[in-house]
Amino acid sequence: MKKLRSQNWFGKTGKDGFIYRAWMKNQGIPTDEFTGKPVIGICNTWSELTPCNAHFRELAESIKKGVWEAGGFPLEFPVMSLGEVLMKPTTMLYRNLASMDAEESIRANPLDGVVLMGGCDKTTPSILMGACSVDIPSIVLSGGPMLNGKFRGRDIGTTQLWEFSEAHRKGEMTQEDFLESEACMCRSSGHCAVMGTASTMACMVESLGLSLPHNAAIPAADSRRKVMAQLTGRRIVKMVEEDLCLSKILTREAFEDAIMVNAAIGGSTNFVVHLLAIAGRIGVELSLDDFDKLSAKIPLLANLSPSGQYMMEEFYYAGGLPAVMQEMLPVLHKDRPTVSGKTIAENVSGAPYLDRKVIAPMDEPFKPASGIAVVRGNLCEHGAIIKPSAATPALMQHTGKAVVFEHIEDYKARIDDPDLDVDENSILVLKNVGPKGYPGMPEVGNMGMPAKLLAKGVTDMVRISDGRMSGTAFGTVFLHVSPEAATGGTFALVQEGDLIAVDVPARSINLQVSEEELAKRRAQWKPLELGYDRGYTKMYIEHVEQAHQGVDFDFLKGKSGSEVKRESH
Repeated sequence: MKKLRSQNWFGKTGKDGFIYRAWMKNQGIPTDEFTGKPVIGICNTWSELTPCNAHFRELAESIKKGVWEAGGFPLEFPVMSLGEVLMKPTTMLYRNLASMDAEESIRANPLDGVVLMGGCDKTTPSILMGACSVDIPSIVLSGGPMLNGKFRGRDIGTTQLWEFSEAHRKGEMTQEDFLESEACMCRSSGHCAVMGTASTMACMVESLGLSLPHNAAIPAADSRRKVMAQLTGRRIVKMVEEDLCLSKILTREAFEDAIMVNAAIGGSTNFVVHLLAIAGRIGVELSLDDFDKLSAKIPLLANLSPSGQYMMEEFYYAGGLPAVMQEMLPVLHKDRPTVSGKTIAENVSGAPYLDRKVIAPMDEPFKPASGIAVVRGNLCEHGAIIKPSAATPALMQHTGKAVVFEHIEDYKARIDDPDLDVDENSILVLKNVGPKGYPGMPEVGNMGMPAKLLAKGVTDMVRISDGRMSGTAFGTVFLHVSPEAATGGTFALVQEGDLIAVDVPARSINLQVSEEELAKRRAQWKPLELGYDRGYTKMYIEHVEQAHQGVDFDFLKGKSGSEVKRESH
């Protein structure tokens, strides 16, 4: 084993060593903890403002047990936590900031390896992005999903939020019923119980090979989640001894497998911007075309909401992600390494299939179409995405007149106006909710239906935006339009009544307006005044990249490594 990085602090003699060790000893740490044991950082995104991660203090104690058992020295530290349900204007605005917090905290401190604790949507990609930029041995522990909600004899999860909201707007659900369902949904610790973004991120890290098998699906309230934490603590010590860094695991093959697995489970569209950003940090070439190409041959194997019927609790009982990946082994890169010290094939071979209603075989899938489809055309020169498994088949080829909302406030002001010129064949267009335009690219792309159409029983229509949507949402929704409206791309020029043609099988989306007319509009176009002239948000607007590039900062691409270039002592 090479020299421990932490010995550049704790192994020093004289004044420097005295300073590093003495102040740590005020916590009651014995001298022998500093004498050559691997120091394991526990990167904890616990916060009471992040309800999905509120049980992380207890999980961290289980990790520490495992680290001590394996002969390591655990030290827990906090980083910025991103609570999806509370943070305004959107957690995505702060993903890059949290990644910088994680990166600098890991690099600046005497750590030989790190356990990354993520749960709520952006906590997982942010800390992983930061860790990739440092590239020391790292392993991920997810917080686990909630137990299924229970409401009047049915299982409910976050996806029902959209269903109940529309029913409430239509008058089919009283305010009292709405409040009762609210109290029934989140009945245990953990993140969203469906295959939303949090579950997708947990599956992403397991499919990449960055967590132990079964990490993704064990419910947060299940005692086996604590066992997973303890085993993770044991394993990170061994990873330090093996010098098993992130760059040795995150190969091009790992990213390809993650894309295919995401297709098979019907994962969130947010997967795209997060995986692109992670690839950019570790230095692997990845593009939107890879998502389309690799997803195209993968059917939907997991019958999970919002693309299917069940939730993460049943997914775990049915065999979890190892069962899905075992079914997919013929198309995966079987021999690539993982944090377990074994190959992907070794991790999943023999995984039991316990419920075929939840996990289907490759030759009898739940749906033939899955994954992420990438469409291109004059409306989005750099692409847009759609999740076919959550869309209405009849709308996948459609031409309609645009009903245009210039920004989210415009949408909120007019969507329920009885005089809104809209019918079921219209296409709703929402501009200026992209990375720069909002700023932060919020989850508003799955726009609620116009009240007058809800009253007629219309449940879906084509919607297009430069924003994102929640992984718990559904519908025929085109997202991540790039370039976004705020940069003056063609999307900025769409006007009320313009015809738009979408054709997902042909992978096209086009504004049926002449080039001459577009040139006139472009000459008259002016960006919205955003009003941010200082601080982090100003920096974000100036440096954030577009959706097809991962929405990372331009100056964070690549990695800086673990070396601390200057020392104060």
